[in-house]
Amino acid sequence: MLGLRATLFYTGMVLFTLMEVALLPITMLLPYRLRYRVIVQWARATLWWLELTCGLGFRVEGREHIPEGTAIVFAKHQSAWETIAMQMIFPVQTWVLKRELLFIPLFGWGLALTRPVAIDRKAGKKALKQVIEQGTRRLSEGLWLIIFPEGTRVAPGERGKYAVGGALLAEKSGYPVVPVAHNAGEFWPKQGFIKRPGVITLAIGPIIETRGRKASVIMQEAEAWIEGKMAEITTSDLPPAALEKTD
Repeated sequence: MLGLRATLFYTGMVLFTLMEVALLPITMLLPYRLRYRVIVQWARATLWWLELTCGLGFRVEGREHIPEGTAIVFAKHQSAWETIAMQMIFPVQTWVLKRELLFIPLFGWGLALTRPVAIDRKAGKKALKQVIEQGTRRLSEGLWLIIFPEGTRVAPGERGKYAVGGALLAEKSGYPVVPVAHNAGEFWPKQGFIKRPGVITLAIGPIIETRGRKASVIMQEAEAWIEGKMAEITTSDLPPAALEKTD
């Protein structure tokens, strides 16, 4: 049954994507904030369908920590789920992501319309400069910026190396950081077809002020909160390898 449910989910997800792509010629002509409101409907439909077909919902802790102004989100990265859910939880936003994602047919076309900071991760200092310059520009325009400091998805129970790029952006721009932890990888593994039923917990931490603070201190505080919260909300006793093989 789990396999059938996952098949139904992905079938619907593809249909929602095709409908979104059909709207691209119109969507790209709209002002960004209105364009974003159209694009985010795909996320709403996808998560609604996920709960209906796979029995996988979510809950959010710490909404009171979302500031009134623009901010940078440092989030744990375990799954594709958070890249969808963030659109519904935080204000109008864009992402720092690897450039290759823009080349994915259909999905990448829509992603390009969100004005991401798309970097070549092999470019070293040039990529870091791009994050700081383009990221600051997006923030000054009132767009939230979503960053996954570990750079790639990590399995539940594992911990990736937190890159300093996002913290340097925070130091240079002065915008506050909002740390985010979640356990989506327990239900939607990064390489898993099956979606385990349940309720994903996404926790939002208190804002981290960045003005007058060094990037290393900002990142250390964000990492400590995220990983500490991960220890609290991780619910599965399965080892990471087992979770990856639930398909």
